[in-house]
Amino acid sequence: MDALVVYESMFGNTKQIAEAVAEGLATRMRAEVAEVGSAPDLIGDQVALLVVGGPTHAFGMSRESTRQSAAQQAPGGLVSKGRGLREWLGGLGSSSATLASAAFDTRVFKPRMPGSAARGAAKRLRRAGIRLVAPAQSFYVAGTPGPLLDGELDRARAWGESLAASVAVPTR
Repeated sequence: MDALVVYESMFGNTKQIAEAVAEGLATRMRAEVAEVGSAPDLIGDQVALLVVGGPTHAFGMSRESTRQSAAQQAPGGLVSKGRGLREWLGGLGSSSATLASAAFDTRVFKPRMPGSAARGAAKRLRRAGIRLVAPAQSFYVAGTPGPLLDGELDRARAWGESLAASVAVPTR
């Protein structure tokens, strides 16, 4: 595996974006997708690119209280039921000095709406000493539970392709 996409998702929209990003990455490298609850706490040398994403809650990454609020809005249950991206990033370690990264979020489409889970995740990646290869990226949903706006999955695939092109990893 050359790329690992780790996501947190409440209603499934961020999961769909993560899978589309991985499809784009797979045009140039092997890519795996992991829900944050099952993601490794230590990123090994086999991973050249770490892409992380989660929903924007209350202008940033989710917290336990915002996840509880989301659970009340999801009669079928949440996709990510355990720890969130914020907690996972807080304990993240890497055995590679050359690990590259990128961050994305899903958020309601409202022009000039402040806050971004992706920017918060990117800041935590930088603090962990992990090099960012792209600015934080947002993908848009029509409302809190979604759905994704038209064209967002295609945009996520294209972003994944551009990320893969920015990391020099030979196809195996």
